[in-house]
Amino acid sequence: MMKIKNLLQKISNSEDLNFLLTNRIPRITLTHFMGWLSQIEHPWVSKICIQIWKLFADLDLTEAKEQTFKSLHACFIRELKPGARTVDLRPNVISSPCDGIIGEFGDIRDGQLFQAKGFPYTLSDLLGDEPSAHQWKDGKYITIRITSSMYHRFHAPFSGEVKRLKYFSGDTWNVNPIALKRIEKLFCKNERALLEYKIHTNASDQSDSNTEFTIGIIPVAAVLVASIKLHGIDPILSTRYKGPTEINCSLPFTKGQEMGWFQHGSTILMFAPKGFIIENNLFVGENIKMGQALMMTP
Repeated sequence: MMKIKNLLQKISNSEDLNFLLTNRIPRITLTHFMGWLSQIEHPWVSKICIQIWKLFADLDLTEAKEQTFKSLHACFIRELKPGARTVDLRPNVISSPCDGIIGEFGDIRDGQLFQAKGFPYTLSDLLGDEPSAHQWKDGKYITIRITSSMYHRFHAPFSGEVKRLKYFSGDTWNVNPIALKRIEKLFCKNERALLEYKIHTNASDQSDSNTEFTIGIIPVAAVLVASIKLHGIDPILSTRYKGPTEINCSLPFTKGQEMGWFQHGSTILMFAPKGFIIENNLFVGENIKMGQALMMTP
């Protein structure tokens, strides 16, 4: 078993092989197959699949609320034990919606941002002719990559309300750093959803008036994932989804409250308007936890 894991690690460390084996494959077909396999509720199937999964990833289930799973899917979307995450409840803090690894972050300059160094894309590339994007064109962005073995649920980064969801059907390229350095505008090609998240902040410490902002929360699917669930919206968004691409809604969440989940692992993009401040100790490649401070409101 250890020899197999070491071999897989060597393959993973080879960028060319990694890219070939995770991208130059029938991505959507394999994603559909994984969706079917993960839903099989049988103890033997579940146990075997989880053991195979452990060969490819450092899967740690010590924080999981449950220790046995009826299916691979149940393991993918596992809940954590109460108190496993601490949410930064300071009133001016935008917290991380998920566990993950910081990919890129910084200023959005006239609508342009980066998926990796030297690989720019624009808000228009990602969201099309989206009216809400104008408020982020000179704002801030943070990219958070969720690996396959991580906790896959995402939570409200601030108390607020999802007012609108827009779904973009797309491909299922891998979103790891190797692919992001090779596929231009990768996030703009993959399946994704835009959550328009309205928040209210105190205008100042001396004032009772509030200022309204819209934060963009964009879950981006990937190979073997391609399924996004948002609480309060009945359909699961996936490559098989054929319903309306725009859903107006009114879904309130308090900071730290669970909003939904991915089937497996993927990426969350966060956009904030001009005036927000990114935490000064954040760095690319940093492992973060849900609830950790990411940004400060104006």
